[in-house]
Amino acid sequence: MDFAEIVKIVFLGIIEGITEWLPVSSTGHMILFERFFPLSLSEEFKEMFFVVIQFGAILAVIVAFWNKLFPFRFRKDQPHVRKDVVSMWLKVAVACLPAAVGLFADDFLNEHFYNPTTVSVMLIVYGVAFIVVEIVNKKRTPSVNSVGELSFFKAFLIGCFQVLAMIPGTSRSGATIIGALIIGVSRPTAAEFTFFLAVPTMVCASAYKLIKFGFSFGGAEISALLLGMAVAFVVSLLAIRFLMSFVRKHDFKPFGIYRIALGIVVLVLCVLL
Repeated sequence: MDFAEIVKIVFLGIIEGITEWLPVSSTGHMILFERFFPLSLSEEFKEMFFVVIQFGAILAVIVAFWNKLFPFRFRKDQPHVRKDVVSMWLKVAVACLPAAVGLFADDFLNEHFYNPTTVSVMLIVYGVAFIVVEIVNKKRTPSVNSVGELSFFKAFLIGCFQVLAMIPGTSRSGATIIGALIIGVSRPTAAEFTFFLAVPTMVCASAYKLIKFGFSFGGAEISALLLGMAVAFVVSLLAIRFLMSFVRKHDFKPFGIYRIALGIVVLVLCVLL
């Protein structure tokens, strides 16, 4: 890779690390960036790259929430199973079930929706949704204030909302957070469960794309993947810390406004260019 390609990969890693966890669509932002600053790599590789680069963000979640994700504690020679963590993982498993159905639509979505116009429209639509949901929620008191209080049925409903994120520009975290807010989950809990749900969802999505692409990587492709994931990992650690601090004191309307503004700008550019 030449220096220009390295800079583009670093920027894509930064974009992934920030936007994967903020409800503004990581894939959408990467598609938009690559549209105006194209990579000199095959279309097949780029389709896979936009998904597999998320593995760096997954590792950041595991590091940031290790104490809440690891179900065992070893005290002396006696292992201890943490029932609350096991219960959380069972809820995550239930929430992942709807996503399995969405895999059958992967090729259709890639062919028809992976473009700047779709991204722009979905940015605007879900930006409006965030503002409307937050306005309605001002008059409501959350019924679920921790992942432990989340029922299996509500976990499943959140998983159904996650399927909507298969359309670029929607945002996986955005769709699940909106769904969680609608069914009465508090903002911090919605964000936290979204992080946990991302681990198996994104691992499976990355593995699927890798298998579909094949493992015949060139040197430039391997370098691009490793660099992108490394940058995404470091930036994700900062983004996760920021979002968890932000949602304890603020609502999601600023993200809705940002989505709408960006969607309008890109839609105009798509018409003009």
